[in-house]
Amino acid sequence: MNEYLARTVRLRMEKTADNLRKNGFDVRILDTADEVVPVLREMIPDGAVVAHGGSMSLVECGVMELLRSGKYQYLDRDRAGITPEERVECMRQALLSDVYLASANALLESGMIYNVDGNGNRTAATLYGPKKVVYVVGQNKIVPDFDAAVDRVKKIACPANTMRLSCKTYCAEKGECVSCVNNGGIENGCGNTSICNDHVLIRRNNAPGRVTILLVGESLGY
Repeated sequence: MNEYLARTVRLRMEKTADNLRKNGFDVRILDTADEVVPVLREMIPDGAVVAHGGSMSLVECGVMELLRSGKYQYLDRDRAGITPEERVECMRQALLSDVYLASANALLESGMIYNVDGNGNRTAATLYGPKKVVYVVGQNKIVPDFDAAVDRVKKIACPANTMRLSCKTYCAEKGECVSCVNNGGIENGCGNTSICNDHVLIRRNNAPGRVTILLVGESLGY
């Protein structure tokens, strides 16, 4: 990254981190994705019950290899041979995990977290249940305001994820959503294949130390 662009990005990250801290979230700024796994090793006690939501950011940082290292009681929802029923039960058990890992669809510069889910398992776990929640978020997900957060999901996150998951949705075909949030109302134009059913804006955290955001100075995920 160009030196001056890198400085600009860093200033934006610091501004967002400061506002997140004011809203009760713990934030650590990391320069690169390579720093994520060493930090998680420090944060997560050996033997802890660990789960996660669907996240390309975690995959890109090498987090899955850490979770499968044998150090933790890993609730592996993606293990080979898992049945649909076992996967659902794994996601239910994740609500009582010691540590829950996820990314965010957007971080507002004002210090809020925006997530959109299809099943609600990720949004539910980040709100309540797991003792500790750790978000791994690339700088590309910082947005100026709520409207920009919604726009980011409609034009980047949802289209890319529906393509990855082979969902038969409008956004997978056209590259943008038209039914996610429209004229202030919720509309569903994708039937049972929709992955944008649950919209959650987290304004602040009232449980000190529960939520940590690892804000990475690289682009991660969708």
